[in-house]
Amino acid sequence: MAGNDLGGLLGGLLGGAGGGGRSGSGSGNILGALLGALGGGSGAGSGSNPLGGLLEMLTKSGLAEQKDSWVGTGQNQAVTGEQIQQALPDETLQKVAEQAGVTPEQAASDLARTLPQAVDKLTPEGQVPQAASLEELVRRQSL
Repeated sequence: MAGNDLGGLLGGLLGGAGGGGRSGSGSGNILGALLGALGGGSGAGSGSNPLGGLLEMLTKSGLAEQKDSWVGTGQNQAVTGEQIQQALPDETLQKVAEQAGVTPEQAASDLARTLPQAVDKLTPEGQVPQAASLEELVRRQSL
């Protein structure tokens, strides 16, 4: 399944970050589930680029300063699981939680922990790169 492939790519991109003693595929899987849900026509905006849609959602929900710190080249600002829950549509968070096998609250907490690093790595030059697909974007950054 493409979501699993994307999760593996993201896990590799993040270098196994996240999962207390685990290989880190958990953080990649939760991010893959989120970006897959956003790319699945959930109205995230920014056409076929789910990363752009996610960043747009974060901006509209009052997290522009945090989002800008992740995209920019400075220090990444933290967000809370509660902020992520407020930023994402309920159906998106529910879908992510189901795909990751966790509660929506746990999914939001996991995303709050991993999103800053993931967005930072996916935007190495301080802007969202244009790519035909998210998989292509992740592969470019993994090289």
